[in-house]
Amino acid sequence: MSNDTILTKDPGFRYHEKAPKIDAKEFQKVIDSRRSVRIYEKEPIPDKIIQQCLRNALLAPNSSNLQPWEIYHIATPEVRQQMNKACLEQIAAKSAAALFVAVARTNTWKEHAKEMVQLFEAAGNVPKSAIAYYKKLVPFVYNQGLFGIWGLIKRILFFIRGLKTPVIHEPVSHCHMKIWAVKSTALACQNLMLSLRAYGYDSCPMEGYDSKLIKKILQLPEDAVVVMVISAGKRAIGGIYGPRIRYDENRFLKRV
Repeated sequence: MSNDTILTKDPGFRYHEKAPKIDAKEFQKVIDSRRSVRIYEKEPIPDKIIQQCLRNALLAPNSSNLQPWEIYHIATPEVRQQMNKACLEQIAAKSAAALFVAVARTNTWKEHAKEMVQLFEAAGNVPKSAIAYYKKLVPFVYNQGLFGIWGLIKRILFFIRGLKTPVIHEPVSHCHMKIWAVKSTALACQNLMLSLRAYGYDSCPMEGYDSKLIKKILQLPEDAVVVMVISAGKRAIGGIYGPRIRYDENRFLKRV
């Protein structure tokens, strides 16, 4: 497989979007004021704000624009009660004005890659290297084959090639595909939570839940991975359990 791909050479796109001016101070306020809120007031979130925040979530960057995510807004009382139970009756879930379940999908890349090709071909002015990326490279990289056999073959091929030159070593297993899909979905979750804060609402990403029960409630397919449940609403007094705690940044930020 040639090294000359859309990843290594300018594909020739001439599309341009001028970046708008951003109020950095206001953005910093959104970042600084986003806290994990566990107790909410009873005030509902207007549906138009929920819909806008969900649309913003889908604007998150994602691997190869394959968008391996689904976000479920738990809107009906019956399902909400089931979700509260699946979240182990956490107060962050029970008191929330809204609940969302972020799900990563490991099999939808095939369908989405085909859609990208169709969109590019219909446009008629897309460089051939971009179309080839979705027709050839994407299936090569993300397909793991029956029982993961193709992934095993790739693991061997990448190991041998990696002895002489830098090479991508993943994904070569279904486990790697889960990691791949979860990474993009987590970015969408951050977009959702920051959007809620920008509109004056708060959120809490929760991991304490019964993932098998959630998959049953939402009737999710086998390849679906529950990434997190996000509660949202207006913060109540006592809903934040204390000042934000962060360790010395030098432990985490490295300059090399």
